[in-house]
Amino acid sequence: MASFGRLAGRAVAGAVVLALSPVLGLAALAGTAMVGARPQVFAVTGLAVFASVFFLGLLLCVPRPAAGWGRWTRAVVLLGVEAAVVWQVSAATLRPPAVPAAPAKVAGQREWRLETGSRLAYVRVSPRRVTRPEPVVFLHGGPGVGDLAGDSAFLGKLAADGFRVYVYDQLGAGRSGRLADPRGYGLTRDVADLEAVRLAIGAERLNLVARDYGAQLAAAYLAQHPARVARAVLYSPAGLTGLPPGRTGDHPRSSAVLLGPGPVPDPRTLAVSTLLQVDPVAAHAFAGDPELATHLNLLRHQTPPPCPPSDGKTTGPGTTGPGTTGPGTGSRVSGGRAIGSGVAGPGVVGPRAAGPGTVGSGVRGSGAVGLGGAGSGVTGFALAGFRSDGFGAVDSGPGVVGFGQEGDGVARLGWMTAESGALPRSGGEVAALDPEAGAASSRPGGDTVVPGPEADAAPAGYGGYVALAGRAVPASVRRGLGAVEAPVLIVKGPCDAQSWAEAADYRNALPDARFAYAAGDDGFPGRGTAYLGLLRAFLTDRPVDAYEAEGPPPDYRGPA
Repeated sequence: MASFGRLAGRAVAGAVVLALSPVLGLAALAGTAMVGARPQVFAVTGLAVFASVFFLGLLLCVPRPAAGWGRWTRAVVLLGVEAAVVWQVSAATLRPPAVPAAPAKVAGQREWRLETGSRLAYVRVSPRRVTRPEPVVFLHGGPGVGDLAGDSAFLGKLAADGFRVYVYDQLGAGRSGRLADPRGYGLTRDVADLEAVRLAIGAERLNLVARDYGAQLAAAYLAQHPARVARAVLYSPAGLTGLPPGRTGDHPRSSAVLLGPGPVPDPRTLAVSTLLQVDPVAAHAFAGDPELATHLNLLRHQTPPPCPPSDGKTTGPGTTGPGTTGPGTGSRVSGGRAIGSGVAGPGVVGPRAAGPGTVGSGVRGSGAVGLGGAGSGVTGFALAGFRSDGFGAVDSGPGVVGFGQEGDGVARLGWMTAESGALPRSGGEVAALDPEAGAASSRPGGDTVVPGPEADAAPAGYGGYVALAGRAVPASVRRGLGAVEAPVLIVKGPCDAQSWAEAADYRNALPDARFAYAAGDDGFPGRGTAYLGLLRAFLTDRPVDAYEAEGPPPDYRGPA
């Protein structure tokens, strides 16, 4: 009986040691990375510690036989198991995964090559006749996550009011350039880039429209260049206090530790997650931009919506947002076939979602297709939901779901409205966008769009380092906001990712700012009808319904 107890105790101790082996291996990897070791060094160190502890666990689990042949058999078996496991874990840790292809150019995409050294992809939407001297420049959030096509489609509606509208991917995001040394990212560089953008477009002052963490950049630019801002609109602002890189507080996408894309923990995903917690620069050196983009997209996929939906239809990853699908778009997009009911969840393709031959075996993985349909004559850039090699992978060419229609050599932004699938016009004032970034085009009722410098090939991946590492906000930003004289509008929607307290923080830092609530906007945050109405009224100096209460209204469902 005593002998059985000893054997059981050894087995339990061995099992505990085996379970601790990956934890201690990751701890060794993180510790070696924190002292400045190169990726090859901290990766091998972590694997060596894992292998040693794992072998110790095997020795504890299997007692040493008395017979000589038994000892030899035990040694051979244990060494075989050790070799097989360590080989598999090492291969999975050191072998980079497949990453999505670089995103295809969007309609009208161009590139700024700024004096700061940054290469920024952008889209310009111009009216037929410019009646507002200060252009609108949009600052996306994330931080470090842009949607050049969707944001230019929504904000391009402001061109009907006589504004030139510029939407760009910030450095390290989307289709813009990357830095070899990620320590160069930050608000200082982003503010310098925004000032260089102002000079490049020849504007005396800018109308800044920011969403989410883009409000960080808007606030920093306001504090540093207050005379260069005509008006600023901050939708669901976040991050005024700011946190040091790598310490993102309760931000779920950056603070979560991923186990992997499948049910079984993936060693490389665990390694990248661990490095991001202790030293994002080391994570960048180990994984690189394309892999960090895939890591970010996996985090976005696994992050729950910020608040419960009001009608049972979510607009998180894998679900269409407003202006993408819905009743009435089929006649414009897929040869007369309706596109589902406007919502396509993960792994679901809405009924009759696409025209003949548009969604075939070329779309892989378990994710949603359902972001519109594509029949003959549909422009060839498209988003294809979740793929097995990363969320939001972009494919191009025929046979893949696409957005909008193509006719007369001009790609119209067909996802602008859910009702018609066509670019809205106001008295023929909105200029068309060229589907090719490097060619000028014109269209009846629109001015010629002059191309910027020919863009290089799109950078690999979607970015992700800035979003995963965080972005610090200097204390001087808050102090500088107290002296801002430009009109500022702060807007909150019923359901967005940032808390009501964050918006109140901006409200306190900008004592003369107005506060408004976009009631009824339950779709994609920052692209609703109510918000668009507030945005247009404020930028054109028309009255805006102010929200005077300190706390949120009864229908607010976002974070408090």
